[in-house]
Amino acid sequence: MASNSKVTIIGVGLIGGSIGLALRERGLAEHIVGVGRRQVSLDRALQCEVIDQGTLDVAAGVADADVVIVATPVDSVATDVVKVLQAAPASALVTDAGSTKLKICAEIEAGGANTAGFVGSHPLAGDHRSGPEFARGDLFVDKAVVVTPTDQTHEETTQRAEAFWASLGARTVRMPPDQHDQALASTSHLPHLVASALAACTPEDWLSLAATGWADTTRVAAADPQLWAQIFAQNSPELIKSLDRLLAQLQAARTNLLANDHTQLEHFLQQAKRTRDALGN
Repeated sequence: MASNSKVTIIGVGLIGGSIGLALRERGLAEHIVGVGRRQVSLDRALQCEVIDQGTLDVAAGVADADVVIVATPVDSVATDVVKVLQAAPASALVTDAGSTKLKICAEIEAGGANTAGFVGSHPLAGDHRSGPEFARGDLFVDKAVVVTPTDQTHEETTQRAEAFWASLGARTVRMPPDQHDQALASTSHLPHLVASALAACTPEDWLSLAATGWADTTRVAAADPQLWAQIFAQNSPELIKSLDRLLAQLQAARTNLLANDHTQLEHFLQQAKRTRDALGN
């Protein structure tokens, strides 16, 4: 990406703010514009220096933009992308950062705008905290970003998106939207559901005894409930499949505990350890 480009970020929270910081620190954008729904949010982003300019007007924000990233909640992404495609230059690369892809991409392609410049993206990076004050310029370094072209996506657009994320230090993975949602149901959405369930079933009177294992396992449960309820709803068919697999594992463990079958319990733990060790960190 040219160093004199104008980049517009729709939604300047943690992800949008981190994109802005990464662009600034790497000298990849001459001008970074943030678009928000509330002036107070833009003021915070300006104070944190993740953008150079803020506006509440999408059309004004994307005028003459070379790259536009939509980093709003998943329920808003499709509507926001269609607005951008209608107002941005035809030459602009438009992508998003939503945690679900199938519904978003389908709604964008049905939205009536020229989608030649759009391809979906999902950076697998983040934090349970939200807001530009928690943004980090190195958030995407060595992290995967899934780029999700469809049959309607131009190859050049996909390549431009991959180059953009790579310029922020990320490694890209190309995958169809439906496969993305199947995979992320197990690797992202189910873990959040499990963390929330564990936190919810722990009596508050016992929190003084919670060790690092409980804290590590439940960390993501501290994230924005409204945002994650939207993610669960958008990917509920795949999340239910992943949840059913988890319930089968838990039921087997319960059966072995009732039977006092230590051999099967150890076998279960060994299998789990092999899978976890294969991640490598």
